[in-house]
Amino acid sequence: MRVAFYTLGCKLNQAETESLANRFSEAGFQLVSPNDVADVYIANTCTVTHIADRKSRHWLRLARHRNPQALIIATGCYAQRSRQELAPLADLVVDNQDKQHLLETVTDLSCHYERSEAILPAAVRTRSLIKIQDGCHSPCTYCIVPKVRSHEYSRPSSQISDAVKQKAALGYKEVVLTGTEVGSYQDDGANLRDLIQRILHDTGIERLRLSSLQPSEISPQLLGLWQDERLCRHFHLALQSGSETVLRRMRRSYSLGQYQKTMNLVKETIPEAAITTDIMVGFPGESDEEFEQSYSFCLQAGFANIHVFPFSPRPETAAARMLEQIKDKVKTERNQRMLGLPQSSRRRFCKQFLGQTMPVLWEKETSPGSGIYSGLTSNYIRVFAHSEKPLSNEITPVKLIEFHNQGIWGEVMDENPG
Repeated sequence: MRVAFYTLGCKLNQAETESLANRFSEAGFQLVSPNDVADVYIANTCTVTHIADRKSRHWLRLARHRNPQALIIATGCYAQRSRQELAPLADLVVDNQDKQHLLETVTDLSCHYERSEAILPAAVRTRSLIKIQDGCHSPCTYCIVPKVRSHEYSRPSSQISDAVKQKAALGYKEVVLTGTEVGSYQDDGANLRDLIQRILHDTGIERLRLSSLQPSEISPQLLGLWQDERLCRHFHLALQSGSETVLRRMRRSYSLGQYQKTMNLVKETIPEAAITTDIMVGFPGESDEEFEQSYSFCLQAGFANIHVFPFSPRPETAAARMLEQIKDKVKTERNQRMLGLPQSSRRRFCKQFLGQTMPVLWEKETSPGSGIYSGLTSNYIRVFAHSEKPLSNEITPVKLIEFHNQGIWGEVMDENPG
């Protein structure tokens, strides 16, 4: 039986889909592309914005069109928030708590099908996401996540360590630790720092990356672990706004000064580190002056990249009920202006590494037979290079030469010169 997964949203959703896909494959299902004809379609949805909602509904309609007889399932945060909105489009709507039982559910519902042996497309195992924690109780006024992922728990560190070992044994070179609030990880007295230490000590994984952290979760003690070269030099710190007054209305857990202090600490401790962020424009009541404050902060902060998005009112959140909702036209204008910053910020960050030689984990050929490969440095610089021999899933030293497309063109260096 053919099963297709479609994932929207955060790295946590991606990690959960990866885990589900592995279980379905081991049970004998054939994994196919979300754009192919399948017997079962599973959408792991996101509901952080109305655009994510719309994309989920659109894909479910396409799935029905591709195979009207297929079993179509919607799960994830949109399914958790509003079962009734997805019910007309899916045969089954499954909340986040029951997501882990999807294999058993599908097997029971699909017993009349003759299952085929798994025939998986040839895929290079480069990077895997591992869920270490779930749930959030942060009071952010705009965010729907605490309502759709309200149950907080952390996986036992022994299970996570074993999972990393398994990924390494399967050939993965990099593991990304992900969750709703990665920095709040706690297991029987062990915090995130303890977990990272255990993984580095107990496993042979070549690269370990964190998905996202809050400024208050970064300390000199935590950053001290980055003396180990296997820890990727990349920190994603969601700012949301560069205006102090907007941050307060958002009820974020830090001030602009605290955020800047954390950035300074990271840069002083790990000079080559990339700091990326999220910026929201058009939050209720955001004045022209507040937008300019946010724009100015992002312009000067030295981010390696910025994800920009407009405020989207989510049902049952405090921000959706606030007065002074910003008109769509104004949000669009501010969004377009802020979108001018990511490329210049990324270019400015990358420029300082031109001429240096850095390890790159190669992902794949940009197109079959081209001999041009794409990969990432530890600090999240996209690198392209030509090679006569296959590079996929190899880590090699690369000299960064010049800007190229959305990254840097490099020259693969001989690891054993002479």
